[in-house]
Amino acid sequence: MSTTMRLKRMGSKKRPYYRIVVQDSRRASTSITIDEVGTYHPIEKENQIKVDAEKAKSWIQKGVTVSDTVKEILNKSGVTLDRKAN
Repeated sequence: MSTTMRLKRMGSKKRPYYRIVVQDSRRASTSITIDEVGTYHPIEKENQIKVDAEKAKSWIQKGVTVSDTVKEILNKSGVTLDRKAN
């Protein structure tokens, strides 16, 4: 199974927030997820990004594909994208 780490849109009209999820890449982005890694609130001025760094690193080491937007979010929060085990 090929998995990907990507954003899942939640919230109401014109008030979006996103969950950073691990999901089967062949499914729609609104379908069942395997794991939730964090959240991203682009509207808020403070506390925009909340990421469980250990979960994210664990999934990256397992070989999950990370979308470009999630890469930027993880870099802002300080999570390294190395596939090497520490």
